[in-house]
Parts: sequence; structure tokens; C-alpha cells
Amino acid sequence: MASSTRCNVAVIGAQWGDEGKGKVVDLLSARAEYIVRYQGGNNAGHTLVVDGKKTVLHLIPSGVLHPGKVCLIGNGVVFDPLVFFEELDALTGAGVLHKGSEHETVRVSERAHVILPYHRQLDSLRERRAAVDGAHIGTTVRGIGPAYEDKVSRRGITVADLIRPETLKPKLVRAIEEKNALLKHLFGDSVIDADRIFEECVRTGGRLKPFVCDTRRVLQEAVTHGRPVLFEGAQGALLDIDHGTYPFVTSSSTVAGGAIIGTGLGVGLGATTNVIGIVKAYTTRVGTGPFPTEIEKSEPAIAKRIRDVGAEYGATTGRPRRVGWLDLVALKYAVEVNGITSLALTKSDILDGFECVKLCKSYTLGGNTLYDVPACAEDYSRAEPMYDFMPGWPEYDRAAAACLSDLPVELRDFIRAIEDYAGVPVTIVSTGPGREQTIVVKEPFGQR
Repeated sequence: MASSTRCNVAVIGAQWGDEGKGKVVDLLSARAEYIVRYQGGNNAGHTLVVDGKKTVLHLIPSGVLHPGKVCLIGNGVVFDPLVFFEELDALTGAGVLHKGSEHETVRVSERAHVILPYHRQLDSLRERRAAVDGAHIGTTVRGIGPAYEDKVSRRGITVADLIRPETLKPKLVRAIEEKNALLKHLFGDSVIDADRIFEECVRTGGRLKPFVCDTRRVLQEAVTHGRPVLFEGAQGALLDIDHGTYPFVTSSSTVAGGAIIGTGLGVGLGATTNVIGIVKAYTTRVGTGPFPTEIEKSEPAIAKRIRDVGAEYGATTGRPRRVGWLDLVALKYAVEVNGITSLALTKSDILDGFECVKLCKSYTLGGNTLYDVPACAEDYSRAEPMYDFMPGWPEYDRAAAACLSDLPVELRDFIRAIEDYAGVPVTIVSTGPGREQTIVVKEPFGQR
């Protein structure tokens, strides 16, 4: 029987991504036994700082930096083997993993769909073509969207296919036939050699085979026996394919419900899972799309200061992130669609020394006041933020901050304003990039 005194935890980005999920997952991994990625692909980058050393992971769960953990890549992930092996080799070279036994720590779902070279090729060509008309989404051109398209159109290649050469070839030929028609006649680009791709897949499958397993069964047994599981979300709730600012979204379910689809665990899982939403003390966005509180044009000096001090450049692409004030309307929406039970506030230290900070508590659109996120991207792009102004907080001895009462009163008031509007408590406060620079108010793996 599963334990009734402990909960599992899902870590969800409550903005447009880049909220600092990697640090929180790394922190909470010390309390979990299983850490699982359930959606997205290597278009997400989680940056971790441990003992002053920075590690950036795009595919392998952040919990890998803790010894003795089981890190799973679930069926909902689109899996790029090249990136996987690059990360694996880097972690082995750094002594994090032991060569020859890596598969005991990292395991990959046999049901996950594979990103192949033609997915990356199509992604790049589409973005380039769309950019001419100013209609590009701003993807990472890692092949994520095209891989999910093949999955839905039932032309995808799964991890299980990679390790079965005898049945792989006809599936590849069927998928590539369609791709070549697009590449040749729509984009005027070079076509794909199915034989070459097949040979690459066979080699990849041979190396990958020791890591492949039924991750659903592994998780089912863990949950049944009360083993603490941490679900690691990628991107952010506002980039969800259904609930985000469509079409300026990613191609997967980034909300907490995606953990059920992307792992194969039942709906009842939600009753035993605390959902922690990660939110920065300000807001950023990469790529195009609506962003009501953006200050790149209205307050460019402040935007530059936040971006430079906060190192707001994409961990995956290196692109500068668009910067804006904290949007509580969007945050409350994220709380509701995810069933968030508590918040983790990150990067408040970036605003140390600001004379004034702003909180968006409503929008105006066409003379009307809105307290929710518009469904239409065109409407959302015209929404004007309405702000509350709050005094900033002074710089303080962050190394000595062990509990909330050690924080400046202005920062505590800022936190309280977030809690009051969002309707859930802030139970984790990050005071700096390091693992140890964190205040945990409530044990997340306790009872819900």
C-alpha cells in the first residue's frame, strides 16, 4: 500500500519558462528517490549551480546530480539521442555518473518518440520561411514540433523502434517519403537518404538499449510502495499547447496534467501530489508572442539591468530574454490550470536595491478591465497592464537568511502580495543561484 503520510511533488513553471525550475528540482531531488521528465525535449535548459559549479541540462532530469537517485525520461518526452549521449558523456566525464553503470541511474521510456535529423531540418526551414513574413514563432529549431507532429499523425519513430532494426526500416521509409516531398517541393532543400538514417538509427539503438525500459512500470511500483517521486516540468504553463498563448506556445502539455499523460500513471495521482509553481520576482519570455508587462521599450534601462544581473539569456539558445514586471494575472491563471498548491519564488535577489517594484493586477482592453488571460493571442497582445507600485527592498546578507523573518520587510510584503493575489502560499524562496541559497518554509514531500 502507498504511504498516506507522504506526497509526491510536481515542479511546474508558472510563467513562460526560465523560472529557475532546475534549481528547485535539484533542491527537492535530495528528498525524492525518483525524478522524472514527462514532456518537452531538449528545447528546455535547466541551469544548476552546486558548490559554485554550473551545470546545464537539457534532457536528463536535474536530479542526476544527487547520488543514488533514479532519473527517468518518460513517454511524453520527444527524445533526441544525440543530446542524450552528449549529456551522458559530460556527466560521466565530470564524475557524476560512473561509466558502465549509467543505465542504473538514467532510464528512458520505450514509448518516448525520437527526434531525428529530418525533424531538425524541417523545424529550421519552417522558422526561416515564416520569418520572411514576420510570422515565426521563435522556436529553438531543435525539431521538437515536427517530432510531436509525427507522433500525432502516427508516423513517429519510438525508442522501442530504435532497438528493433527488423521492424524499423519500413516505418522510416514511410515517414521519410512524406518529408522528402515537403523538403523538395515546398522548401527546395536537400532530400533525406532513408538508408543513411536507418544505419544511424541502428547504431544509436545499439548504444541506447541498456537505458530503455518500461518507465511506467517503474513509476507504478514506486508510487505503490510510497517511494517519493518528483515530476520535473519543462518550459512554462503559459507555453502549454492547450492553455498557453497559442500559437506562440510549445508542442506539449507543460501543465501539471501533462505528468499523468507523459508518464502513464493514473488520474488518481493528482490526489497525492503537491504541485509547486515556480515564479520569478519578475517575468521573462523568449521568442515572440504576447507579453503585457514587457518593459523593453517603456523602461529599457531597467530591462537591461534585470537581464544583465539576472543572466537572462536562454540556456538552450543563448538568446536574450524579454523582460517585464511580475504579472499576477498570468500567475493566478497558471495556479488555476495547474492546481498549484504552493509557489517557489526565485530571483528576488536580482531586484535587490530597486527603489520601486511593480505588480500587474489587471489588464485593460478596449475600455474594459480584465482579470484573466484572454484566449485570443491578438487580444492578449493589445492588453495593457495595470500596476500596483511597491517599495523595493535593500541589499541584505543573503548568506545569513535562514528563514522568512531574516528577509527585509519590503521583500516580505512583496511575497505576501503574491500570496494574497494567487491564493496559495509561497513555501520556497530562492535568495541566490546556489543550492544552499534557499529558504524552505514547508516540507513539500509532507502531507497535502
